[in-house]
Amino acid sequence: MRVFVGLDIDDEIRGRMEEFIREVRGLAPDVRWVTPESLHVTLKFVGEKPDGVVKEIEKTLGSIAAEAFEVSFRGRGFFPTAKAARVFWVGIETDARLAQLADKVEDKLAGIGIPKEERAFSPHLTLARGGARIGSGSGAPGRRSGDRVNQRFAKLQERLNEQATLEFGTMAAREFFLYRSQLSPKGARYTKIARFGLGSSRE
Repeated sequence: MRVFVGLDIDDEIRGRMEEFIREVRGLAPDVRWVTPESLHVTLKFVGEKPDGVVKEIEKTLGSIAAEAFEVSFRGRGFFPTAKAARVFWVGIETDARLAQLADKVEDKLAGIGIPKEERAFSPHLTLARGGARIGSGSGAPGRRSGDRVNQRFAKLQERLNEQATLEFGTMAAREFFLYRSQLSPKGARYTKIARFGLGSSRE
């Protein structure tokens, strides 16, 4: 089972992003835009694991104590660079508690043999992928030897440069989830396996 840990986003913010995607997707028709229902913030990509390990992951995540926090979605960018863009993302603004939660997830899962992420945690919300391989993982893609200048996002970038900073709103993050990711030629479908509440820190 292919799994990851993440935050869901509020329906109101999801609706604003859906409207934005509908307005601009024609400017980048050759990329894969995410479906609104699959929008999420990745805390930890785990990958393919046997069902027994997934159960252990679920139990381990249930032991995490962390505080709720607010998250604002604004700004945008491209990975790995604007000229060689493979991913179009929306920025996330929050306080230290989001990174602290991600660190706790990493530490707890490392304790049961799940390798820690080599890259530093870089919170963002992916809206489109152009050229990324299905099943190639999650998170911010670094540079690859085959990266070259491309035009997949050029018209979208021109439009974005003409307008003010993107603003999608602020939400309270009071829970996080273990998700299952099922891949298909049409993209990934995400299903929540387990929910974990956020409240006052007990650690």
